[in-house]
This record gives sequence, structure tokens and C-alpha cells, in this order.
Amino acid sequence: MKLNANARFATKCLHAGQQPDPSTGAIITPIFQTSTYVQEALGRHKGFEYARTQNPTRQALEQNIAAIESGAEGFAFASGMAAIGAVATFLRAGDHVIVSDNVYGGTFRFFDKVLRRYDLSFSYVNMADLNAFEGAFTSGTRLVFAETPTNPLMRLIDLPAAAELSHRRCALLVVDNTFASPCLQQPLTLGADLVLHSTTKYLNGHSDSVGGIVVATRAEDIEWLRFVQNAQGAILSPFDSWLVLRGTKTLPLRMAQHSRNGMVLAEFVASHPKVRTVHYPGLHSHPQHELARRQMRGFGGMLSFETGSLDGARTVLNHVRLMALAESLGGVETLISHPATMTHASVPVAERNALGITDGLVRISVGLEDIDDLKEDLAQALDRL
Repeated sequence: MKLNANARFATKCLHAGQQPDPSTGAIITPIFQTSTYVQEALGRHKGFEYARTQNPTRQALEQNIAAIESGAEGFAFASGMAAIGAVATFLRAGDHVIVSDNVYGGTFRFFDKVLRRYDLSFSYVNMADLNAFEGAFTSGTRLVFAETPTNPLMRLIDLPAAAELSHRRCALLVVDNTFASPCLQQPLTLGADLVLHSTTKYLNGHSDSVGGIVVATRAEDIEWLRFVQNAQGAILSPFDSWLVLRGTKTLPLRMAQHSRNGMVLAEFVASHPKVRTVHYPGLHSHPQHELARRQMRGFGGMLSFETGSLDGARTVLNHVRLMALAESLGGVETLISHPATMTHASVPVAERNALGITDGLVRISVGLEDIDDLKEDLAQALDRL
């Protein structure tokens, strides 16, 4: 089996980085659960020396995701935050970073509570406002960290414009593509230098693995990430690599259904008289709907909406029956959560409120259940408001 260089997205998801096992013909990449590899002679081996440095299962996953992100090489880590930690090693003391203001709470916590201890500074900016974005650059800006769509308010960043601004000021543009997945958006083709994911989410898609990945295109970035992955050792296990490989095989099918269900549920919530605001880029009411149409190949399964109060959010969250009250996202089952006390609890209250992450905000990761069942479940909870 040989993958054509011009293979399309769904074919890459199924086959990139994977060949039938040469010893058995197994079509699925085996789980190479080993810590080391026997060498044929001193200085002569089969390309594998020690499992922190190389593992065939992890290598297959890294090649697979690099291909579907249109990158050159990928590096898999033990979590999405470990992947962000690897990207942070591109920085030196005194450097400045521009960050999406509505960034995942765990990312904010890492930047604010850990990296600032090492003489790094961060500016949190609404990157949808290109004037504000450009004004945030300083002589020390070395990296721009963007989420699009953002978590949980589903704001978008114009990636070609962000790339042009970043490169004009000699800064790396790093894009967290977790919410969209490479099925709906490929930041490297739009000018980004590095793209990363929490593989825990849509890439795995089955709520049974935690991991992260960084994909790069430039030789010098690849060389550094390979060194850092081995030096830090926060690698993705063989079994988790195998689970994510299983997930990417169905990514196009799952994302198509996530997007269909997400659109229908967003329209349903937007029409409910007790809901104040719905955040979903597929809705014409979304202020960046046209950008979403240009930049994405679908609108995904993530949405959030405003109930108006903590009591309102609690009422909805405590009375859904089919939707599961849980953190995380991107699995086949629908998850519902409260960003202010769950995913973004580490963000100071004043900053959360200024962003719009209020106590009344509810976030839904729309799964693959029958959409009528999801609508009925949410309707009976919303009707209690």
C-alpha cells in the first residue's frame, strides 16, 4: 500500500503514516509496548534505540497528523498542555507573547502562573480586532498564540491576517486548532508556523485518551521540537497513540455529523425565548460568520449560550438527562459544562466577566446522538428556566 502524494483528506486520515505490519501483514499499526530495542551490533540498529526517543506506534500517529494538517512533521506529547509546554521552549527570558484573550483556562494558568516566573511577559488581546492586535506587539514579541474558534465564546481570528502581522514583526504564529480539527481548518496552509492540538478531543474522538501534538513545517522548528520531545520526555504512550490513530480514521465522518448536529442545536437554542445569546460561527447572527465561511470547511460541534445567571446555568446543567455534565469535548457523546467554574475557573473573575465568560454561560460539545433526542433533552431543561 502506497499513499499517493495527491491523496485527499479522508484518504490521508485512513492511511498516512501507516503500512501493513511487515512481519504479519496486520492492516492496523501494532501497539509497540516496549521500552528499548535490541541493536544488531554496536552503532547499528533498525532506526529505534530507546522508547522515549522513538516508538513505531507514536511515529505512525505523528506522521498521520502531520499529513492531515499539511505539515512536515508532528510530535506527540502526553497531553495538550505538554504540547503547549514544548512550544514554550521556543522562548527565552525577556521574550513577550501575544495571546488570544479568550484562551483556554489551562493555557492561561500555565502562562500566568508558571511561565511568568521565568521572565516572560504576556499580553491578552482580542485578535479579531486587528488594530488592537497590531498595537500589542513590542520589540520583544517573539510568539503569537492563537485559538480559533476560541474556548468557550467561539470567536474567530483571521489567520492569514494574523500570519502577516506576526511575520512582519518576526514572531512565530502558533495556532491551537483543537476546536476546529484539521478536518474543518488547516492553519499551516493559512500562514501559521506551528499548529497544535489536544488530541484528547476531536482527533481521538472517543473520550478514552489524553494527549497532545505539535505539527511544524520549517526544518529548524522540527529539529528543535525533536530535541525537546526527547529531552523533556513528556511523550504520548504507545497505547494512546494507537487510540488516536483509530480516531483519525473516522475523523471526516465524525466531524461532518458533529457539524450537522451543532448547526441544528445552535439554531434550536437561538430560537428559545429563555436564551439570551448563542455563540456558534455557523449562525448568521455570529459577528464573524463570513470569516468562518471563508476560513473553515464547516462550523463544528462546539457552541455556548447565555442563560443570564448562575441559577439559570445551574438549572440547565442539573436537569439535562442525555447530555453528560463533564469537562472536555470532542467525543462522540454530548457533553455540557459550565466554563466559569470548570474549564476557566483559573481565570480571574473580573477578566472572565469582561470577556463574556459569565456565571450564566453554558457550553455544549455536541455529540453524535440523534439530533431530535438532543433537542428534546435540552428543551426540557431550558423550559425550567
